[in-house]
Amino acid sequence: MRPFLLLGTRAEDDAADDEYAGFLRYAGLRESELHRVRVEAAPLPTVDLTAYSGIILGGSPFNASDERKGEVQQRVERDLAALARRVVEADVPFLGACYGIGLLGLAMGGTVDRRFGEAPAAVEISLTERGLADPLLAGMPDPFHAIVGHKEACAVLPPGAVLLASSAGCPTQMFRMGRHVYATQFHPELDAESLERRLHIYAGHGYCEPEEVAPIVAQAESVDLTHVRSLLPAFVERFGHPAPA
Repeated sequence: MRPFLLLGTRAEDDAADDEYAGFLRYAGLRESELHRVRVEAAPLPTVDLTAYSGIILGGSPFNASDERKGEVQQRVERDLAALARRVVEADVPFLGACYGIGLLGLAMGGTVDRRFGEAPAAVEISLTERGLADPLLAGMPDPFHAIVGHKEACAVLPPGAVLLASSAGCPTQMFRMGRHVYATQFHPELDAESLERRLHIYAGHGYCEPEEVAPIVAQAESVDLTHVRSLLPAFVERFGHPAPA
């Protein structure tokens, strides 16, 4: 199996490492099978799309709708948008999570704004008719729960995108472009323990305050998150071979 590639944008080492560990754990991959590039640390080199079974783009403290953007954020957005357009054109297996859905949506002509942000929580997500029929979501119950927490969302899908899942607070929780390019607003790599670590790292940055962490984590612990954990293994199983089906 060719390795998968994880693109990260978190400048905080503890947050970046915990995200990488979450994708390894729930995708069932070894470190040799999931290469990591931290795009915030240096310009993204040209990615050989044929070298990987698939590409995963994780979450980020960056937002496309930020009024002020530093040089690093602007570079990250340029680098990843250029890659996203190549991915869609070649229909390379791709899974963008949280920041990934906004980056992909905006790069491909959608609208990303702050109308449908969601506070950190485990929310109920419903599949659309197309979602129920999508091979990556085969066996996923409808509805299921997943962890969210985002200031912005894809308010208008990019042309040609297929809506796969929604929630009461956010109409675009998952979409697909082509046959192999996917994006989720929710976090398939997060469990309640990792959520707690992440909230402490980003507390006071507009997601929640330190005193709100405990009840948010308790709510996430109170729901069944086992079903969403099938998404990453399904992505690996479907695309972890030379020629995507």
